[in-house]
Amino acid sequence: MIKTTVVGSYPVPMWLRVFSTRESLRDAVLAVVKTQELAGIDVVADGELYRWDINHAETNGMIDFFVRPMDGVEMELSTEQLDRWRTKPGNEFRAQPPGVVVGPLGPGKLHLRTDYELYRDLTTKPKKFTLTSPYMLAKMLADDYYNDLETLVMALADVLKQQVAGIDADVIQVDEANVTGHADDGPIAAAGINRVLEGVTTEKAVHLCYGNYGGQTIQRGTYDKLIAFLNALHTDHVVLEIARRPKEELTLLKDVKPEIGLGIGVIDIKDNEVESAEIVAARIESAANELGADRIKYVHPDCGFWMLPRSVSDGKMRSLVAGRDLFEGR
Repeated sequence: MIKTTVVGSYPVPMWLRVFSTRESLRDAVLAVVKTQELAGIDVVADGELYRWDINHAETNGMIDFFVRPMDGVEMELSTEQLDRWRTKPGNEFRAQPPGVVVGPLGPGKLHLRTDYELYRDLTTKPKKFTLTSPYMLAKMLADDYYNDLETLVMALADVLKQQVAGIDADVIQVDEANVTGHADDGPIAAAGINRVLEGVTTEKAVHLCYGNYGGQTIQRGTYDKLIAFLNALHTDHVVLEIARRPKEELTLLKDVKPEIGLGIGVIDIKDNEVESAEIVAARIESAANELGADRIKYVHPDCGFWMLPRSVSDGKMRSLVAGRDLFEGR
């Protein structure tokens, strides 16, 4: 059976924006999980609402949530530091970095196990917990201490490895949406992710996409430059953006080593149209014909839902399950 899952994020319920308390957050997570259950999703997530911050409502906390609490990171930058950061390519979509590294990194007040526990007992379904890749975090930070990308990546990875230890989610997924545009950094990104995954005792996953900020593709690159990166990962499966990618890229995934299960994106999250079950089934069939049905372990959206209206996200999840069922002849 091909399992259905989500990548992670979900639109923030309106009441949480209006009344932002711990109780409201728990209720929002419960609503997100129940919505996935009703849609028939096999492996559910918390909508990444554990990262919710009313002061940064425009993002889902993919970067800021993780680095701001850490020891060794300051939030305020001098004009000189900010100007220096803005000269780094690839940062154009942010007005400023989430912080500047000024000393040795440590967990500080970051406590992912407590964040996971908010959601752990709200469902009996298999659960996924997600966090951001140390490479992606490193690329966004200003750095006045390590002054070396690889060293910074591994320092972040050591913190995150400690953070995931003890989290008993059925799947722990590391999200990477920057190396897709910087394939030459593949060895550095893979080393950082693998260090984090050393702390995982359950199923290991890595999500790879080309960015989704304001419904836009951020990174410009192709899968042919990323196969070596994928094969360097010490993961059980990968969660790949495919629905919005050129069809010919599916062929490239044949070169991913067979011990890594493939998760295939069959829902386009940069489009508000809800796909029919027939379209989803056809996308799965296309991937199965190219790669072999036995290689496909999961089907899912290309990325998280956080930029979409809730009604669209809910419809897309129902279509995902219906399309999988249609493909499998259920």
